[in-house]
Amino acid sequence: MHVVFTKGPGTSYDIAVHRDTGAALAPRNGPGGHPYLPHDLVHFLVEAEAGIELGVYGRLATGDNGMFWPADPTERARANRRRKTKRTRPTPEASADMARSEELAGIAVPVWEVRHGHARELPAYVTAGAIPPVVDRIVARFDEYADRWHALPVGGSLTVTW
Repeated sequence: MHVVFTKGPGTSYDIAVHRDTGAALAPRNGPGGHPYLPHDLVHFLVEAEAGIELGVYGRLATGDNGMFWPADPTERARANRRRKTKRTRPTPEASADMARSEELAGIAVPVWEVRHGHARELPAYVTAGAIPPVVDRIVARFDEYADRWHALPVGGSLTVTW
């Protein structure tokens, strides 16, 4: 699966997912908010580096539509009908993976910001002794992409592979 992040003005961006399993997905806007580390790229890198299989991107790779919608209008209508009639709750494992993705993202971004001089200190909820070892690997992945993302012109893209 390939995920394409396209830079918009300010800290906005679009995401397109190209996958082998499941309906083709329409691109969507990302929430923005960070000039070096777009929110959804952070989660992609966290989930890939930490081996989180049932986070957003692992589920997309297996055919789940997640926060996206099918590009084909007929398939989109079918998916909406299924969603309305069949409300499925995530499995405990999927919920745990999503929580783990959020937890690691919430630690790794401030660690990266402090290490690169974008913040002076870690937030109170991140204590230096409680940083899991995987965070260093995640921060190293951020290092691979942050400056490239920041340097992109509006309309420029960055592609990552799951």
